[in-house]
Amino acid sequence: MAIKLVTTAAGLRAESARLLREKPGSSQGLVPTMGALHEGHAALARHATSQNDVVVASIFVNPLQFGEAADLERYPRTLEADMALLDAEGVDLVFAPSVEEVYPAGPPLVRVTSGPLGDKWEGASRPGHFDGALTVVAKLLHYGQPGAPGSDGGTAAYRAYFGQKDAQQLALVRRMVQDLNFPVEIVAVPTVRDEEGLALSSRNRFLSAEERDAALVLSRALRLIESRALAHEPLDPDSAVALVKSQPLVQLDYFDVVDPVTLEPLGENCRDTPFRGEGLALIAAKVGPVRLIDNVPLKS
Repeated sequence: MAIKLVTTAAGLRAESARLLREKPGSSQGLVPTMGALHEGHAALARHATSQNDVVVASIFVNPLQFGEAADLERYPRTLEADMALLDAEGVDLVFAPSVEEVYPAGPPLVRVTSGPLGDKWEGASRPGHFDGALTVVAKLLHYGQPGAPGSDGGTAAYRAYFGQKDAQQLALVRRMVQDLNFPVEIVAVPTVRDEEGLALSSRNRFLSAEERDAALVLSRALRLIESRALAHEPLDPDSAVALVKSQPLVQLDYFDVVDPVTLEPLGENCRDTPFRGEGLALIAAKVGPVRLIDNVPLKS
């Protein structure tokens, strides 16, 4: 493999500096992941390699994001396969630190809090999840900064890539970067779906064949709302909710249409009047034992 594995922050910075000198380069991209990579992650890597001279992908299963120890232990670790996928997409470095490298003093006492934006939707179902996610993303954004000036002697451009499928996390990362003045551009990459429309997720591997077929109702409900938005019609989300609830293997957590920045429900705009402007349709549900999320951006 041409790709190189580093496991320490010091090693990452040294290799980043070397690559930016040798290529020579003027930009660096970061693709943060928790591993168990699939085509959705490959799309992130492709976007990053098309826009940057040096690309780093991080693989770190963050214990702060798991409410139960059993879920943390069950999360797949597939480093060799992950590196092969990233190598095929032209990624230069994989940063795969240990928990001790990221949290050398144990669980951090000082953390990034997601505030009211992180208390709703996924945050309501998974308390503390986004605090843990933002804390590690903040550290990864620091780790992934270019290790040397650009080839022109100025500061190398720096971009980080996140999937649109995790829409609430994306909104929170953007707000954190804005509020705390991180020197990085956040790039959103559209959700990747399989041929039948199911959003790709590391959790899909835990679905049985019957459950996977049932899970397709999530994307069907979203497409129903999207088609109405494009036709400038009332969205009538209640009918999409009824569609999801008609599938007995699916237990709906939430379905709503929200502002894409604040994540506040759009209310009357999406019920009885023609849809105008922009929005984001969000859905989360359990399919058998597996919790899935999905979304679709809306434009009239």
